[in-house]
Amino acid sequence: MVGVPNSDLLAFSQFQSNADSWLKNSILPYYPATKITYITVGLEATESPDNASALVVPAMRNVLTALKKVGLHKRIKVSSTHSLGVLSRSFPPSAGAFNSSHAFFLKPLLEFLAENQSPFMIDLYPYYAYRDSPNKVSLDYALFESSSEVIDPNTGLLYTNMFDAQIDALYFALMALNFRTIRIMVTETGWPSKGSPKEKAATPDNAQTYNTNLIRHVINDSGTPSKPGKELDVYIFSLFNENRKPGLESERNWGLFYPDQTSVYNLDFTGKGAVDITSGANGTNSNGTTWCIASSKASESDLQNALDWACGPGNVDCSAVQPSQSCFEPDNLVSHASFAFNSYYQQNGASDVACSFGGNGIKVDKDPSYDNCIYLTTRGINKTAASNMTAIANTSSSPQTEVCAWVASFFLMTLISFVLNLGNVLDTSF
Repeated sequence: MVGVPNSDLLAFSQFQSNADSWLKNSILPYYPATKITYITVGLEATESPDNASALVVPAMRNVLTALKKVGLHKRIKVSSTHSLGVLSRSFPPSAGAFNSSHAFFLKPLLEFLAENQSPFMIDLYPYYAYRDSPNKVSLDYALFESSSEVIDPNTGLLYTNMFDAQIDALYFALMALNFRTIRIMVTETGWPSKGSPKEKAATPDNAQTYNTNLIRHVINDSGTPSKPGKELDVYIFSLFNENRKPGLESERNWGLFYPDQTSVYNLDFTGKGAVDITSGANGTNSNGTTWCIASSKASESDLQNALDWACGPGNVDCSAVQPSQSCFEPDNLVSHASFAFNSYYQQNGASDVACSFGGNGIKVDKDPSYDNCIYLTTRGINKTAASNMTAIANTSSSPQTEVCAWVASFFLMTLISFVLNLGNVLDTSF
């Protein structure tokens, strides 16, 4: 998913040539090597200081025309993201209604989405609903942890979490305007891990609980009370903490990772595990050390590609699996890939995503070390690295190089789109 910023809306809306040039320079050189399925034109335009919403649909039309010229309009969909502020009412969900002050903008927008089978993109944050109204919204309800139900008096539908209630409010608002075929995509949602003194709910435990329950909820395809079983695409905000972002402390702490690439907290992306609360987690689970090895079910080509990546852009020192070195034997792809996968996994905080490798890595709780081949751990990474090689060259890179390589790999291997079919989750900001 690639976004056109609000600052470009005027240029895109005025001249078709601007959209054509942008597509030529910013999309086509990277497609299809990079999986691009959506272009978002404008970000929460109704919330922008200059309210650029009137420019959104004309800009969207020009972007769509540019895509048609190169035959990609059926493969790359065009839409725009919105905040929940586009609704004037969201409770009860069945009374969901769009803000009439946005009618001039929403009507042509919704017509465009329906005509082109594009999704209505929304940024949802139950955190803010709880923070601003703690006496009306329970924390458990916001975190998917509620044991009680909220009843919609008009429909009798039962809601156990605020996320579903907000999604259904949008569905009902769309149906009220007779747009029944437009699907909803959640382009941002998440929970901050740290906040100002007044933001007491912004903690690592709550952030971990929200995102873990969110992933499980979406992967299960449970849908919402008004749309049971309906698949929903969701992206988590955000990948990294933004230490230079202005505003309250929480604004800088929505990330899954710190700028130094270590995990803010453990997060199970499979949606199958229990919530393992580990405040201040650095990626090692509270039950002991884990390692990452290559899956024996992976194809040779997939393993070779992943191994080449780990030993190249992934910045893993793979000299230990070279001939005559301690981890060369057994001389097979699974063994060599396992060593490289684990080194990358430990060097990047032993987080779940660092053991993805396109689905070819698996986590184990049994030490795979053998003979003189010692597999790294986060606790002894420097010590064990030294014992694995006869001689070690100084291959340290600059922090900037490491971050760029890691971010590129993260997006390539797990993010573009962590679209929850297996779930679809992750930040869409570019």
